[in-house]
Amino acid sequence: MQPTHRKRHAATFMYSTRLKGSGEMEVVLTKPRFHLDLWIAFTVQNWLLDVGRPVVMLLLPVEWFPLSRPCAAEYLHILYNITTPLILLKLLERSPRTLPSLVVHLGIIAVVMGTSLHMVVDTITLRLLQVGYQLHLSIRENPLMTNLKPSSLIDAFELLHYYDDTLGHLMWYVPLFLVLFLFFSGCFYHKKQEKMMPPAAWMLLLPNAAYYWYLVTEGQTFILFIFTFFAMTATVMHQRRRGLVPNSNGLFMLYSFSAALFLVAIWVICLWNDSILRRKHPGLIYVPQPRAVYTLHLRTNTQT
Repeated sequence: MQPTHRKRHAATFMYSTRLKGSGEMEVVLTKPRFHLDLWIAFTVQNWLLDVGRPVVMLLLPVEWFPLSRPCAAEYLHILYNITTPLILLKLLERSPRTLPSLVVHLGIIAVVMGTSLHMVVDTITLRLLQVGYQLHLSIRENPLMTNLKPSSLIDAFELLHYYDDTLGHLMWYVPLFLVLFLFFSGCFYHKKQEKMMPPAAWMLLLPNAAYYWYLVTEGQTFILFIFTFFAMTATVMHQRRRGLVPNSNGLFMLYSFSAALFLVAIWVICLWNDSILRRKHPGLIYVPQPRAVYTLHLRTNTQT
């Protein structure tokens, strides 16, 4: 597949291994440039439409939006469900790595379905928060749920929780991290072309890393995140043996993931001895959710 032919397929986002019968990835040695427009759009969209949703819920009075109608956070979520596939397709358009269009279409459909499942369940969770639900407790431990009649209704809420935290997150985050990794795998060039990141990349580094921290903690995606980071590190080591180094886009992604991992480690250390959050997040991987910390500590102190 020639480079000119690949450019016609802007919607493809994964690398095709059917290149001249070889299993090795092709390296496109074009002049590297930092995709400032792409990373600004990615960062602004994530902070405004994803991180901004819980902020809007805290700032706007509950009385403005009746329980039976969408609130401002839901409208932001609808916009996020529209813009996220567009941003991912734009990432794929800039990436030299591609897969068959069928895989691309299935991946984008999965992202749309995953974000839509999350939106519906998140809407119900918001309504429950307004009537006393506590995110730092499990569903069956919530005082609000113990008074439900019949008690089998709790099973229905656990089903909603499964659609959100398990099925919805897998359909949403697996394609997202896969697209990020495939984009990163094409961000290499010869050592003689090596350059540092531009100042604009350093300015976007902290907001981008902070969003990855939010994605790992609130979205509970630590396993996907750490495997993607290890795959990126392994790719760097492999490409260095071939005389290739990450370009400015690759360095930006690598530094953002590294800074996000540091932020997650600080977050976990600060909340390590919280016994209530430990019950909420049992097991070996303990990464508390920010909203659970809010309902446990901050909201209680504010109401007091």
